[in-house]
Amino acid sequence: MTKPPAAFLAAAKDLLGPKGWSEDPEQLGKVATPWRGSFTGETPFLARPASTPEAAALVKLCAAHHVALTPQGGNTGLVDAGTPHGEIVVSMTRMHAIRSVDQFNNSLVIEAGAPLVTAQQAAEDAGRLFPLSLGSEGTATIGGLISTNAGGVAVLRYGMMRDLILGLEVVLPSGEIWNGLSGLRKNNTGYDLKHLFAGAEGTLGLITAATLKLFPQVQRASAWVCCSSTEDVVSLLALVRQHAGDTVTSFEIIPSGAIAMVLEDVPGTRDPLPSDLPWRVLMEVSMVDEAHARDALEKALEAAFEQDLVKDGVVAASKAQAQSFWHIRETIPLSKRAYGTSINQDIAVPVSRIPAFIESCNAAVLEVVPSAEFVIFGHVGDGNLHYSVCEPAGANAPVLKGHTPAVTRIIYDQTMAHDGSISAEHGVGRLKRDELANLRPLAATETMRAIKRAIDPLGIMNPGRVVSV
Repeated sequence: MTKPPAAFLAAAKDLLGPKGWSEDPEQLGKVATPWRGSFTGETPFLARPASTPEAAALVKLCAAHHVALTPQGGNTGLVDAGTPHGEIVVSMTRMHAIRSVDQFNNSLVIEAGAPLVTAQQAAEDAGRLFPLSLGSEGTATIGGLISTNAGGVAVLRYGMMRDLILGLEVVLPSGEIWNGLSGLRKNNTGYDLKHLFAGAEGTLGLITAATLKLFPQVQRASAWVCCSSTEDVVSLLALVRQHAGDTVTSFEIIPSGAIAMVLEDVPGTRDPLPSDLPWRVLMEVSMVDEAHARDALEKALEAAFEQDLVKDGVVAASKAQAQSFWHIRETIPLSKRAYGTSINQDIAVPVSRIPAFIESCNAAVLEVVPSAEFVIFGHVGDGNLHYSVCEPAGANAPVLKGHTPAVTRIIYDQTMAHDGSISAEHGVGRLKRDELANLRPLAATETMRAIKRAIDPLGIMNPGRVVSV
């Protein structure tokens, strides 16, 4: 690891002040290791700007001294996008203010280092809703969520993170500030620059603030049901949407094995509906009026029972019961970690192809690892599955060891064979950069490279992520 020039370090320390930087090995180790510990990085310097002008001055210093930087928020990423590999880390966590809330425009201006929960609470305090929701919402930051174009459990109704932003404030690689925080919903004055930075993983600029869309507050009705097959799950989704339309907010698939895993790992957790059937669905309908939401959900389930798509089910009688459903769903990733090695992929296929994908992919994996077990869960409503191949329960010795490349290749190939994407909501980072370069049309990759070279000619912004140059 090469240490930045002494002149840069002196100027950066002077700019940031004593609270705005660190060379402490313990602090550097923390920002160089993501929350799952999946990657090991290194960094010589941690910068923590407290304002947009300060961040801009820092980036201008980086450009002047040719010092590469990795922007970082809550360090909750999963694809080696925010883990430094010799770059300095620019942590945005000191920039966490709510700048304004406009109830009439249904918008919120918030700084990039604020955790998602801060945006949710600010919206609620204003009598509005910011709908993005995911398991790491207490830690994941607004800037990071925009940079990875995060998804979550409400994409079915509200879209991805890029669909929830009205404007951005960004420090460009030159150190210039682009203030595009306008809360306009109609603005046809040229290229929509905010969408260049959403999903760019910090490779084009440093996001410092965002204007987010707010929505009317809603009341939710949730149900937990048991299904015999993934074909029934997909048919159930179509039926529920036929009855409830776009008020279907979430539609999550959960395998029975994942429930057993959570029950063993988390004391006091209860199975909402014990059954030998292989699949559960957690669904949610939201409307302004709770009675209307519950009525729509109950009518949909009545039709599902009549068509034999659901074998058993329960509509949550209280918010506490609904929260107990969601607790199981949100605990799966952490509980899965307690059960040893697993090969995890974040993929998406068209909803109609989910049954065929699961069947063919499982069969292909079992040819390589006959005793492998599967935990396949996620946002079936938008086709996004978290596909995990796990060590078999009770194995005397690891069976997945040495098979990761082969199993990963199978999952990628099966995903593409079913017209899917090998990166649904977690991003590209370094982990999937080279694979995607081979899978994308060449014209797409070359266009991305041209954009990167044009905006960041020195190559200092999070180099090596998304696309190689």
